[in-house]
Amino acid sequence: MDECVTLQVGVDFTGSNGDPRSPNSLHYMSQDGLNQYLSALWSVGNVVQDYDTDKLFPAFGFGAKLPPDYQTANHEFALNFNPANPFCQGVQGIVEAYRMVLPQLRLSGPTNFSPLINHVAGIASQAAQSNNAAQYFVLLILTDGEITDFDQTKDAIVRASRLPLSVIIAPQASLAQSVLAEVPNQLVSYFKMRGFDPPKPPAKAAAPKS
Repeated sequence: MDECVTLQVGVDFTGSNGDPRSPNSLHYMSQDGLNQYLSALWSVGNVVQDYDTDKLFPAFGFGAKLPPDYQTANHEFALNFNPANPFCQGVQGIVEAYRMVLPQLRLSGPTNFSPLINHVAGIASQAAQSNNAAQYFVLLILTDGEITDFDQTKDAIVRASRLPLSVIIAPQASLAQSVLAEVPNQLVSYFKMRGFDPPKPPAKAAAPKS
């Protein structure tokens, strides 16, 4: 079985990010087609994506009201609006899904991380049950830094620490990269514990398409 790392991404669409139409918003698109979320996603995602052979990454949003009714905030929705198949092709695919979905959302709240962490932890737990398990998961949560369900998130992270899963909660690209620097040590330890050779470090990737 091939050893691989699966990147899963969560993007914060809560109201504290500000109106995406305002230049002060973290979701505001600059003339080059990027914003702070996309910059963080690209710089960090490219570090991880080359560990994965198929480069199919589940991507999620949280904290927004969804069409068509916009009634209640959703704390875990597929970024491509396809819950049965939330996979995106590489980081570029996540970027494209983000650009497609952003104009259709109404930013809301509260900022709850635990539903998404628990969802990915459930997947990692199933993968870890196999004696031949050689899969490691990295959940990257891009956020503006505010959090509402602190106790629930803390408990979810504690439970996830027993799994082949690293949870990165990053309010900015530089911090995400700093935290991500610890992930290789974690995944190498996991693969060695399971008796597998760790995957080779990823190569550098190109910049995003605008």
